[in-house]
Amino acid sequence: MQQPTERTKPYRGFAMEGRIARWYARNTAKDMQEFRRLADRFSKDLPAHAKVLEIAPGPGYFSVELARRGPFEIVGVDISKSFVAIATENAKRAGVAVGFERGNASAMPFADDTFDFVFCRAAFKNFTRPVEAMSEMHRVLKPGARAVIIDLRKDASMSDINDYIERSDLTRIDQVMYKLTFRYLLIPRAYTRRQFEEMASAALFRGAQINESGIGFEVTLSK
Repeated sequence: MQQPTERTKPYRGFAMEGRIARWYARNTAKDMQEFRRLADRFSKDLPAHAKVLEIAPGPGYFSVELARRGPFEIVGVDISKSFVAIATENAKRAGVAVGFERGNASAMPFADDTFDFVFCRAAFKNFTRPVEAMSEMHRVLKPGARAVIIDLRKDASMSDINDYIERSDLTRIDQVMYKLTFRYLLIPRAYTRRQFEEMASAALFRGAQINESGIGFEVTLSK
């Protein structure tokens, strides 16, 4: 019998600050083609001056790429001071206007019905209050708008994960670190399809479309 989704869970990962944040930013930059592909795809559905929120943007690569593609009002909120600083510098270097600020995904500093689109990639599984975080996504979205979560799926095999890592442009040492991180930290924190459906219902979303994408899920939530 599947365990119900925890409303609160401890975070046992690394604090994403300082050297660890810079290491992550350096390696994640090697996925730039993926960030560009996602920005191309989602920008086509957004009207000019759409208000966009990225939750846990890390180095800010997606938000920066999205800002290159249209006159959108984009803000990113991250709990890491280091990531806010790194993302702000990346936006400045790219010459785009994206506001990055520090904040908690389960208690965001935005008014109700503010955003046309909310995006969260590779971070949701790490939130200590996942149901509250999803409820916050619902609260800050405008009626009729959507949120997209892209994250690891619980049933991804280590064989598929190893293949994914070995195809990436990582050093041998970084590949080993990534494999250990996936096995012992990320897979245990990932969610099943059923758990995402339960959280979407608890957060009062009217619909949740969940598609497999490689080793992850793409979850589209409609308000």
